[in-house]
Amino acid sequence: MSGARWMERTDAIPARFRPPPLVTLVVPAAVAFLVQVPAAVAVSLWQRVPPGWAALSIGLAAATALALLAARRAPQATLVAVTLLTGLDLFVPPDAGPPFLALAFAIVGAVVRGARLWALITVGTAWVVAIVVGGILGTAWHPFRIAVTTVLLALCFGVGEGIRRRFERAALLRTQLRERRQTAEQDERTRIARELHDVLAHSLSQISVQSGVGLHLFDREPESAREALAAIRGLSATGLDEVRGVLAFLRGDELRDPRTAPLTPQPQLAQLPALAAQRSGLGLTVSLDDRLGDALPPSAVQTAAYRIAQESLTNVVRHSAATTARVTLSRDGGDLLVSVEDDGAGIGAGQAEGGGIRGMRERALLAGGSLEVAPATRSGTVVTARLPWTGTA
Repeated sequence: MSGARWMERTDAIPARFRPPPLVTLVVPAAVAFLVQVPAAVAVSLWQRVPPGWAALSIGLAAATALALLAARRAPQATLVAVTLLTGLDLFVPPDAGPPFLALAFAIVGAVVRGARLWALITVGTAWVVAIVVGGILGTAWHPFRIAVTTVLLALCFGVGEGIRRRFERAALLRTQLRERRQTAEQDERTRIARELHDVLAHSLSQISVQSGVGLHLFDREPESAREALAAIRGLSATGLDEVRGVLAFLRGDELRDPRTAPLTPQPQLAQLPALAAQRSGLGLTVSLDDRLGDALPPSAVQTAAYRIAQESLTNVVRHSAATTARVTLSRDGGDLLVSVEDDGAGIGAGQAEGGGIRGMRERALLAGGSLEVAPATRSGTVVTARLPWTGTA
């Protein structure tokens, strides 16, 4: 494995979960140096090792510790160097040398960086070669010492694997949180777009119709043109209030400070008669068939039902060329049914759904219900929304 590839694996760990270089390089080298060198000096003096061999043993202890400082720039070479120097020290007096923490740090670092297989082959091969060479040279190593050393090497690999898995879990958690945040942001943008579309499409379509009437009657019937302009003024003011109300609702102003609650609250089913009256005119008659009586679902369900009826009537005005439209409210078991039927041109077979229908379908799904758009019995279109009466949690 190349050094660049090793660094790529290390950098895959999120920065917030990676220790600083001071911890990963300087601290292991310093700990290994402060443990190994004094231990090598003490053991050499205790066993009265000749000065030449003692100097070599102390030098190997210092070299393995200082080699860890190059682990970040040359990780492969560092592990090879530490492994070879440690194996060489096994054949240098004194027989019971210092504890080589540098090899443990090198193994753990290799496994954490994702080179567990390569490290296992390198260290395992070196240990087997050391045992074989020791047997050839007649070095008297007790089997218990070989077994303990093997267990300690395996323990180093286990520690490194545990740290690696912890980093991987942290990276996975970070990725999931980022994706969850992006999904929430996208849902919020979709929600804002849907709310503004419902409000603006309703007001602007009415303004467009009224302005056309005013231009058509401006010269022949000034009074009718003046009424159209007055209607435009009222619609624009109402539309602005609704937009402010939607934005305040989306920001949650009424939750933070009731005094900043929107002037125009979220629409309810009680406002459907006014909506039907607004849509009537210029050859279109809109009627309301309310079969609910005094029973009403929760406010959020009423708002969803109102917005679906509003968008359906907007589509009728803009696209259907219908002369009549009927809005029907009824209850079917635990569901609220909202049906808007017109006698216009209808939707052709295979015709793609526009943004308005997609918005209604999304709103129904968010409320836990469904939306169906189908041709009417004779002509026109029937839009039927089925919403849970109690809403969704």
